[in-house]
Amino acid sequence: MTTTVLDDVPRGARHRAGGVSAAGSGRGLALLLVITGALGLLAAWVITLDKFELLKDPNFKPSCSLNPIVSCGDVMQSKQAEVFGFPNPMAGLVGFGVVIAIGMALLAGARLSRWYWIGLNVGTGLATVFCTWLMSQSLYSINALCLWCTLTWCVTLLMFWYTSVHNLKHGIIPASRRLRRLVGEFHWVVPVLWYGVILLLILTRWWSYWSSLT
Repeated sequence: MTTTVLDDVPRGARHRAGGVSAAGSGRGLALLLVITGALGLLAAWVITLDKFELLKDPNFKPSCSLNPIVSCGDVMQSKQAEVFGFPNPMAGLVGFGVVIAIGMALLAGARLSRWYWIGLNVGTGLATVFCTWLMSQSLYSINALCLWCTLTWCVTLLMFWYTSVHNLKHGIIPASRRLRRLVGEFHWVVPVLWYGVILLLILTRWWSYWSSLT
């Protein structure tokens, strides 16, 4: 399997303007950015609305609080939910909105400079690190799981990984031909393993509870 379908840059989508290299993307990557950005934006919007309701009424129960483990309210009321001094999903409203805008621009045929692709890679990478930290806090400190938060972890990973794949494939990130070929052939391995680890951690963390449901 290759990345041809996901990231086949159309003819003429790469050029040099004023000595600056620019590149577009295939329709697949552009759609991935739009779809994952939209899902992330939806999650951030729902969490933000529920957070406002909790601020008005501490007894408010979010719709995604389903049981003692899947309890969005516990996550939203934790100190980790306001790392920057304001609710975390408010940053998501901005960040995911930017990703959607980039995806739509690429669908329209935009060609982005190398620094722009690197910036997108760094931004999604930092977001992935932050989401990984939040996941560890949710599992081992807050002791509760938010389904909308889990959705943001998953879509952020996809944004970061396939932006990295694009940048490696097209030389925006310097790499050997062998590495580019391996990433192109086995691009699906990292997301599958990452999602598998997340699922395994969730299952093992509360195995006694899950097993009691059977």
